[in-house]
Amino acid sequence: MNVPWAALRPSRSTPLAMSSFRVSVTKMNKQPSRPYRMVARAAGAAANGERILDAAVAAFWERPTDQVSLDDVARRAGVTVQTLIRRFGGRDGLLAAATEREARRVASERDPASVANPADAVSQLVTHYEAMGDRVLAMLAEEVRNSALDSVAEAGRSFHRAWCETVFASALAGLTEPTRQRRLAQLVAVCDVYTWKLLRRDAGLTREETELAMRELIQLLTEES
Repeated sequence: MNVPWAALRPSRSTPLAMSSFRVSVTKMNKQPSRPYRMVARAAGAAANGERILDAAVAAFWERPTDQVSLDDVARRAGVTVQTLIRRFGGRDGLLAAATEREARRVASERDPASVANPADAVSQLVTHYEAMGDRVLAMLAEEVRNSALDSVAEAGRSFHRAWCETVFASALAGLTEPTRQRRLAQLVAVCDVYTWKLLRRDAGLTREETELAMRELIQLLTEES
């Protein structure tokens, strides 16, 4: 049987099929890029959020909270005010987010699990006050005229009381409830930032002398237990 040579030639559809195949491969190669872009975008947004919080914390510590503007925070963070508002919703949301992050940082610095005895407790406490004590005192002074700081200050007091209750648990154990509550209140007062201020700033003691004075006060309370 005679077969026409034309039948052995590639049909005109062949290039189209190859072209279609090449397009599909190209699309397959590009598919993973979309999740990658989404991850990169999320990472970028998270980095922006951290920069904004860094800028907000720095600004809040530098001046009274009600004098901190969103423009200033955005400028420090290198973002627009619109980006800041989209992320945190405004001043109140920004303050809440910054406070929450700072609370986590303080909790990691004042970790009761790393305290084995009263000397460790005092060392950890004074290390924290040396870094943050003056700032905390400024915030507490502002609390009386800025109700937005009420919840922040109260959260700090609750954390401090819980910290004292944990690190001095052995000294509190076995006491009657009224005595236990009184002793805990005494330990909270001795370890308070205002006590650090009286010793370190007002009396002019060195850090080492401040630690010794606080240890001596705590020893009187814990030995009495």
